[in-house]
Order: sequence, then C-alpha cells, then structure tokens
Amino acid sequence: MSEGKNGLTYADAGVDIDAGNALVERIKPAAKRTTRSGTMSGLGGFGALFDLKAAGYTDPILVAATDGVGTKLRIAIDTGNVDTIGIDLVAMCVNDLVCQGAEPLLFLDYFATGKLDVDQATRIIEGIAEGCAQSGCALIGGETAEMPGMYAKDDFDLAGFAVGAMERGADLPAGVTEGDVLLGLGSNGVHSNGYSFVRKVVELSGLGWEAECPFAEGTLGAALLAPTRLYVKQALAAVRAGGVHALAHITGGGLTENLPRVLPEGLGATIDLSSWQLPGVFRWLAETAQMAEPELLKTFNCGIGMIAVVAADRAAELKALLEAEGETVTVIGAVTAGQGVAYTGALL
Repeated sequence: MSEGKNGLTYADAGVDIDAGNALVERIKPAAKRTTRSGTMSGLGGFGALFDLKAAGYTDPILVAATDGVGTKLRIAIDTGNVDTIGIDLVAMCVNDLVCQGAEPLLFLDYFATGKLDVDQATRIIEGIAEGCAQSGCALIGGETAEMPGMYAKDDFDLAGFAVGAMERGADLPAGVTEGDVLLGLGSNGVHSNGYSFVRKVVELSGLGWEAECPFAEGTLGAALLAPTRLYVKQALAAVRAGGVHALAHITGGGLTENLPRVLPEGLGATIDLSSWQLPGVFRWLAETAQMAEPELLKTFNCGIGMIAVVAADRAAELKALLEAEGETVTVIGAVTAGQGVAYTGALL
C-alpha cells in the first residue's frame, strides 16, 4: 500500500460512516424495547428475521403497507421538534394494516438526510420505537442514508414499511351489510394528511410556528405536530370480540373518500355530522381558509380518525369495549343502500 498520500475521503464528500455506526449503537436499546414474540435478530445484519410460528400463527396471510409523513416533516424540521414524528410514521402504516384485519408484526424505517446529526436522528428513531411499542410491532431494521447534494444539511425524509399477519379467512372487510352501525373513533387532530394545505393556511394567517396557538394551549407548531393516533391494539380487541365487519382509516381524502373503500358494491353510508363536535384545529383551518364544508370533509379527518363498521346488534357492546380501551367513540351513522357517503347535519 502506498504511504504519504492525503487523498480525498468519503467524509470529505459529506458522508460520515462513523456517525452512521454511532447511530446504530445509540438506537439499539430503543429497538430492543420493541421486541415481541417472533423477533429473531437485532439491528446490524444485512436483513432481519421474523418467525411467524413463534408469533402464534398456524396458517398466516401476510399483509404489507408503506407510507410516509408528508410535509408535516417541514414543521418538525423548522421547529426542531422531532420527537414524535416517528410515531406518525408508524401510525400511517400500522393503522392501514389493521384495516385489513392484520396484526402488525414488524416495522422497518428509511431515514434520509443531507448531513447526519446523530442526536437528532436518535430522537426521531426513538419516536419510531415508541410508535412500534404502542402498536405491538417490532422495530427490526431500517436504513440511514446520508445524502449530501440531495437534501439540504438540516433536512431529512422518512418512510416506513410494516408487515402484519392474520389467519387465513380473517381478512377485512367481510360481511358488511345494510343497517351496520358506524362507530367513529376520535382523532388527535390533523394526524399526517393535508399538511401542504395546513402550511398554506398558516402562511395565510400570518402566524409563525412559535406563535400562540389560536385553538389550543401552547405554540401553533406544537399543536400541529400532535402525533397521529395509533388504533391498532384497540381495533384488534374489537375485531377479536366479533361483530366488526370493516375498519376505515381516515387519511387523505377524509371521510368522503375513505369510508367507501370498505363498502361493497351497492352499499353506501349516511353520516350525521352533528353527532360529534368539530375539533378546534379544523374549525380554525376552515375559517382561516374560508373552506366550504364539503372541501373540509374530503381533505381532513375532521375529528374521526378511524371508523369501525359493526353489526347493529353488537354496536353497544363494541362501543363500550373500545371506550374501555381508551377510545372516544361516537355512533356517527349507518350503512345504507346506494353508494358514496351522504351527510346530514352540519359540522360548521
């Protein structure tokens, strides 16, 4: 090997391998905290193993989902409040999985940044681990990519990948029929959809992220970073109790577009908008942007983050079960003949 040369290194190009290794060591305790039955290996390998038989499945069907956090990341980056954005990432994936009737089992994350800040990245991934722990899902691997020239120094992006399982024949939706009751599960706020619009409204309002929040205590930025609610354990408890015919995660497209995704051909739904109170964040967004109610309903969750479509004769029991699991539950309507969602009452 030649000596005496001071050649260009990878670090000179903006990629710090030592920082990446340090991050892996920092996050190993967080990942270990999410270990569950079926987990076979820790972080650091070229791949991660999971044992479905050890997780209790005899004839499993795998279900996979992937998602991101969208431009809610911009608020986290601009405010420096990155501790809960990982919960959003997990929630956007596992809340979708449970709508298929699947139990989330494992999660992988992709974290890309212009310049790796180990402390910041640790906070983000600890948030991911917290989301996994809350949903009974093992964080078994991921990828950290330092990409100078692709991202500005302080910018980052996140993507998540979740895999779940269910026994063959247990998939949802199944058995949805006219007369089924719609149970609305309360949201934590905007969750992780519509933030390009949210940021436009904040710009229109003239307020900064550190301004006093007009609809809640604390700063506007902190209020808008309230993490997406995780419905996994609660929803699975209801499914296992029997009588749940479908679950709809209310994400982009709002109530108007997401509920019909779980209704069979020839069936629609009626929702009574007066059955719950519109949370302050949505009222503020609507009033500041002068939004019409139909636009609000197809843009945001409007306070309902998940809908359970349940048999009418099990509705009271399942409502009580979900409330015992910590959910705010409202009977918001019913399945009807026809198609699409019809609204009665008013939110605004």
